[in-house]
Amino acid sequence: MANVLCRRSRFQNFARTTIAAAATTLLASASAAQDQTTIIDRDGLILRWHFQGGANAVSEQNLFWDLAATTAPGSGFDPDTNWLEVYIKPGLSFDYDLGSGAVLYGKLSAVSSYTLGTDAFDTGDTGATTLEEAYLGIRGGLGEGASYDFSLGARELTLGTGMLIANGASSGFERGALKLGPRKAWEKSAIGRLSFGTVTGTAFYLDPNELPANDSGNELAGFDLRRDDPKGGYLGATYIDVLDSASPYPQAGSGGGAPTVIPGAREGTKTVNLYAKTNPFEGPMANWVFAGDFAYQWNDRIDLESWAGRVTATYTFKEAAWSPSLNLGYQTFSGDDPSTAKLERFDPLYYQGSPSAWATGSKSASTFLNSNVNALTVALQVKPSQQDTFTLRYAHIRANELNSPVQFGQATRVNSSGDLVTGVTNAHLADDVFLEYMRIINRNTFLTAGVSVSFPGAGIDNIIGGDASPWTGGFVNVVVNF
Repeated sequence: MANVLCRRSRFQNFARTTIAAAATTLLASASAAQDQTTIIDRDGLILRWHFQGGANAVSEQNLFWDLAATTAPGSGFDPDTNWLEVYIKPGLSFDYDLGSGAVLYGKLSAVSSYTLGTDAFDTGDTGATTLEEAYLGIRGGLGEGASYDFSLGARELTLGTGMLIANGASSGFERGALKLGPRKAWEKSAIGRLSFGTVTGTAFYLDPNELPANDSGNELAGFDLRRDDPKGGYLGATYIDVLDSASPYPQAGSGGGAPTVIPGAREGTKTVNLYAKTNPFEGPMANWVFAGDFAYQWNDRIDLESWAGRVTATYTFKEAAWSPSLNLGYQTFSGDDPSTAKLERFDPLYYQGSPSAWATGSKSASTFLNSNVNALTVALQVKPSQQDTFTLRYAHIRANELNSPVQFGQATRVNSSGDLVTGVTNAHLADDVFLEYMRIINRNTFLTAGVSVSFPGAGIDNIIGGDASPWTGGFVNVVVNF
């Protein structure tokens, strides 16, 4: 298991450190673009075409702090690389009015992606064309503020803040487009929603669209209950049960020794997630917004008990030029304590791994899953115009448990005494700085660029027995969306 710190393990459906920072804006633009994408609108039938595409140029230097030179010197891993990734996603959707307020709807789309050059995980000059969305549904009103929505098939679904359920599909490796991550739809889903005013209940069954080379047969089911405040806040809870899975878990070895891999451990794992966002103040404090998540996880079959959480506070200077906002956050995910027989490693499942969502750091998010890590984060955003946004992000990243797997056994290596050890001996992993710029070229075209650097902490330095060099990189991408 040496060198796993330098390459993301295929045992996990990795969460992309996506640079599609325009995602929220893309969604907002969709309704505005509907008029220009309508093919048919008559006799209760609306047929629309859709198209999304992107190109992303990436440059990375001293990838993963060049740990491969120490942990796997014979691997031939090149820590400096440049690559270009592209994708297109065409599709068709329809709505058909059945009368009495019921609407039959559906969508069909595909993704074709390619990576030219060698990406951060030593894969390149490869790509694939895959089915993305293919679903049918029916929705309608029940009277007195109540409505329903049921669907079957391959489609996107995000629950809560994306802490656990968001990325339903994998990109990268043999599919290409590692960073853009254009695939998001679950391969199979059954989703039922009932809404009563501001309260929505969602029951779901999900089967992720995993990489063919690493399909672990994961199936999940559960429900979500959420209340949305008209003022912008929300309060919700999600329950998730892993019905079937061949995905293993690592367990820390006693005294920092080699971890044990538990085959099929994810099956039977259950998680409860509570999430909330609110602005409880008026007057001078009205510019503050607070949000929080907490998750508790257990699996009696393998004696698993773990937890995770995040709190954030955001202040917007509404009267200042450029509308600056400052976000302060702290997120933490339990790791396995090597001194106990119980398994305490948190499984982040299918979280949204973008820097604006649940990434732990910017560069570091390509190395560490949201397990056995914590991060103190600061983000400052300014908008010089309605089209331009600059965001500066900082993350101080630490391990929760020493001598314990960080992600899936990273830093498992032979020490100077010839013993197999794992994890880090100092909690400080890295300090990440990321400057991002986004330009809305028009309502369908978006440009995003960024530069970032990750300064290794003492935990990384101790692995190589000296001062590790910073890991730097940058990117520029253009995404179009109709």
